[in-house]
Amino acid sequence: QVQLVESGGGLVQAGGSLRLSCAASGLTFRRYAMGWFRQAPGKEREFVAAIAWNSGSTTCADSVKGRFTISRDYAKNTVYLQMTSLKPEDTAVYYCARDEGPTGAYDYWGQGTQVTVSS
Repeated sequence: QVQLVESGGGLVQAGGSLRLSCAASGLTFRRYAMGWFRQAPGKEREFVAAIAWNSGSTTCADSVKGRFTISRDYAKNTVYLQMTSLKPEDTAVYYCARDEGPTGAYDYWGQGTQVTVSS
């Protein structure tokens, strides 16, 4: 079965950096676009970034553009989210997910990793 396991979250001061990882198994990793989402307390889940199946294109939310970078390693079946210049408003649980393809819907999700940015 498909499993997505996030890691790399933690507590960091404002202005700091973190790199999140999402290890994927049970799927043909190279066939799927992948995305990162986040959910802060009391707020709805929001899109953060996505990367195409062939790494040919990436997209980021305006709120993280220029600060966050999404990438993937096909040999390790892993998607990364490099986060720099972190702000307190980036505090959230971060999730990775698989884009199922034709409809652009995300059908498998990880359990999430907590990122807390202190001011």
